[in-house]
Amino acid sequence: MQSDWGELISVNVGRERPIAAKGGTSGIDKRPVQGPVAIQAPGPKGVGGSGLAGDHISDTAHHGGDDQAVYAYAREDLDIWEAELGRALPSGSFGENLTTAAVDVSGAVIGETWEVGTALLQVSSPRIPCVTFAVWLGQERWVPRFTAARVPGAYLRVLRSGEVRAGDAVRVLDVPGHGVDVRTVFAAFTTRPELLPLLREVPQLPREDRDAVGRRLQQAPRA
Repeated sequence: MQSDWGELISVNVGRERPIAAKGGTSGIDKRPVQGPVAIQAPGPKGVGGSGLAGDHISDTAHHGGDDQAVYAYAREDLDIWEAELGRALPSGSFGENLTTAAVDVSGAVIGETWEVGTALLQVSSPRIPCVTFAVWLGQERWVPRFTAARVPGAYLRVLRSGEVRAGDAVRVLDVPGHGVDVRTVFAAFTTRPELLPLLREVPQLPREDRDAVGRRLQQAPRA
């Protein structure tokens, strides 16, 4: 086991609130909570929502489920966005469940396992920005701007149920040898499709992502 790698500085959950996007409600407005929060695998996408107790996901067809049970974002990256946008971004502002310190979340390798509190989590995929995210922040051309920055944060699946709270250490227990990180997967799916072949060697990606890689490579024009 590696030594402490970082710290969980905030656990954030969201209630269902009105928003002028998609179905009209969202749980993207996540706010820090005190004390321990139970965490568990919520079930498949379309059936399960968030992995955190008390956290709401409205659009369960596209968000949540076992492979997107938890969303993590680095406080350091939020601080950079604060400076660029000229506005305060409290922990939870990007709709993240876990706000970390001293963790390169977007540089984490797909399949990396983290021990946080008594829970065991596994990095599964990057967050791909959607219209709800843009409406929530109220920034013009937010989706392309966020995409260009390539600091998407990471979705995590729950390998072992437990409890997490602010102040918990984030420990890396295992890093797969393929070396493909969250940032690379994000780029492959958004602006750099030439990276897609790398993703074929990443068994820890969600099934729907691996299927999408196969379809896109099959459809790609041959030289």
